Amino acid sequence: MTTARKERFVTDSKGRKKAVILDIKQYREILEDLEDLRLLAERKDEPSSSLEEVERRLKANGLI
Repeated sequence: MTTARKERFVTDSKGRKKAVILDIKQYREILEDLEDLRLLAERKDEPSSSLEEVERRLKANGLI
């Protein structure tokens, strides 16, 4: 995440943190990061390909 931390906390009468208020940009970046992590976890058991193999396939399909 590249934004400066600008969170504010909502506290109870004893000063205990109960909620956080984030800048909307920071919130959206966190949601994107969570989505990336979800996709990564979903695909963790999929076979991987080397860079050379990916380049070969892209060239064979005329994409690079």
